[in-house]
Amino acid sequence: MLRTLLDDRAFIRARMTVVAVTAAMVVAACAPASTGEADAVGDAPLPAPSSTATPAPTPALDATAAPSPAALGTASAAARELTVKGRAPKTGYAREQFGDGWVDVDRNGCDTRNDMLRLRLTDRVMSGDCKVLEGSLADPFTNASLRFVHGGASEVDVDHLVALSDAWQKGAATWEFAKRVAFANDPLNLEPVDAGANRAKGDGDAATWLPPHQDYRCDYVARQVAVKEKYDVWITAAELDAMLRVLDGCPGHELPEPGDQPVMADNVGRAPDAVPTPPTTPAPTTTGGDALDPDMGTCKAATAAGFGPYAQGEDPEYGYYRDGDNDGQVCE
Repeated sequence: MLRTLLDDRAFIRARMTVVAVTAAMVVAACAPASTGEADAVGDAPLPAPSSTATPAPTPALDATAAPSPAALGTASAAARELTVKGRAPKTGYAREQFGDGWVDVDRNGCDTRNDMLRLRLTDRVMSGDCKVLEGSLADPFTNASLRFVHGGASEVDVDHLVALSDAWQKGAATWEFAKRVAFANDPLNLEPVDAGANRAKGDGDAATWLPPHQDYRCDYVARQVAVKEKYDVWITAAELDAMLRVLDGCPGHELPEPGDQPVMADNVGRAPDAVPTPPTTPAPTTTGGDALDPDMGTCKAATAAGFGPYAQGEDPEYGYYRDGDNDGQVCE
């Protein structure tokens, strides 16, 4: 009886040992692999996880996340970021405020005008490496084919897409001279175009003039936005409305790259003479007590100071100046 009991106890102990060993093996098999050196059994690394393991689910995108860089790079988005202000007076503007003609800002030995003609014209006839004598242009403003002839009745102008006078009235009047020279010679702001269309544009912005070739309007307005963003030129409310009307027709149109030219030129040519200060003597008055504008000596000085025009028989200031074309108006 005693022997049977001892045998039973030995059997139970043996069973418990087997269970314990089995449990230990199961725990070891289920334990996660170490993120440091490999766990070892006899210095052998554990097998790598199977490549067919189910990956962790990707978190859902936040609907309020910032737009992609491409969305931020549209001309329409950039236009909305431009400063909107009223147009300042044209007082003091002259072409010379933007440099003495065309300047070789990039110092490649050629002036900017010939750089642009070389870039855009085909079938060119050259004099040396820089000067373009003749060439053909696919005009973006009118979609016509034009012929450029140096020194002849040329049909091609190099247009400032953002006119210099427009920039002057929207910030450039306060710039350093070197910045105005860079602006006037920046390829981003230049395009050889039909001379007639360019002169019809004058110094108009997008609110007053757009290219007759409608397929070019998105490119044209996008370039204007890029120029105004690069140089921090403001726009009027009417101009913004006109820009957005064009860009609404091409909502994904990308903003052009600003280009390599810096906004401050180090090759500026000759700075213009200072604009003369108007006389400070009190202006005469009429018998009715209304103040008259000062006599500036010439209409050029008067218009530069913001005076005029004057009509014969209506404005006493008419008598200050010579009516060269006898149309009854001066300083118009």
